[in-house]
Amino acid sequence: MREALSEWRPLVDEEIERLLAREMTDDDFANLFGEPRFAYDTDALNEALIEPTWDLLDRGGKRWRPVLFLKIVEGLGYDPHEYLPYATIPEILHTGTIVVDDVEDGASLRRGEEAIHHRYGTDVALNAGNALYFVPLKIVSANPADLSSEQQLAVYEMLTFELNRTHLGQGTDIVWHNQCNIDISEDEYLEMSACKTGCLGRIAGRLAALVTNQPTAVEGALAGYAESLSIAFQIGDDILDVKNSLDEAGAFGKAFGNDIREGKRTLMTIHAVQEGTEAQSERLEEILTADAVADDEIREVIEILQTTDSVEYARERALEFAADARSHLDDLDLVPAVEDDLREFTRFVIERER
Repeated sequence: MREALSEWRPLVDEEIERLLAREMTDDDFANLFGEPRFAYDTDALNEALIEPTWDLLDRGGKRWRPVLFLKIVEGLGYDPHEYLPYATIPEILHTGTIVVDDVEDGASLRRGEEAIHHRYGTDVALNAGNALYFVPLKIVSANPADLSSEQQLAVYEMLTFELNRTHLGQGTDIVWHNQCNIDISEDEYLEMSACKTGCLGRIAGRLAALVTNQPTAVEGALAGYAESLSIAFQIGDDILDVKNSLDEAGAFGKAFGNDIREGKRTLMTIHAVQEGTEAQSERLEEILTADAVADDEIREVIEILQTTDSVEYARERALEFAADARSHLDDLDLVPAVEDDLREFTRFVIERER
């Protein structure tokens, strides 16, 4: 999958650029958003939407969701090149969500640089992020793979369903962030992850099934694979934040102790509160609900996570979700070599270094 990510990422970016040129003209905006009744201010629109979008895209990102879509299409026996425009859908949606999430979370960095709302302003960031939820619908209406009207409708309905659920996950996370305690069950945390992170993965899996006109059972299996893969990815991402904080962040692209500083509830912190001493639990809640967190307090939290074996517990749960993801592939008739890649990808999302 590492080779697939390297191979497909530039092609995905080229396809995004076909939809959202780095500098849009009057005709580009008219084609994407409709003819103006009077006149678009093209310079303003480029500044408000295109510049912040490409600023973030050009910083990197793994593009694993569009690559996952393409690998599934290939695994189902189709030429992924014919479906490249659709691969941009999960990436554009993901880009929109992280712009908005960074505003809501008060994040300072994204992919090693200042968050979009710090660079361009909160108003520009929110508007651009929200716009990116709707831009991919143009691909569905343009219908580059000549889908039937029934398939197009199914894609619209799927995107509406999954995007609505992402807001359930983010809304839950916001409320937790504002609470003064960590009274969260593991199942509640996992449901939040299934909505906030899992739905974007499910979009890649379900979209591949829908555009290739697969039976409902196949779509369901691919959705289950992608959801469990995404939960494993999220847990792995939280573990990486701790690991890289021990190394003073570095190439991970986030500030030192980013998740702890933001008061993020993770599987590790939930486990530590439940398994630690009363003093440890109280101290965790005190630091994670504070308005400001010092570096030595971040190290204190990490020490508690380590002494309660919470980091290792989270890793074990991530491995379980990776295994669950693989189980959803068991009854599918996939191209063997591609199926091997999809199974290996469930390990990559946990073992990656950044």
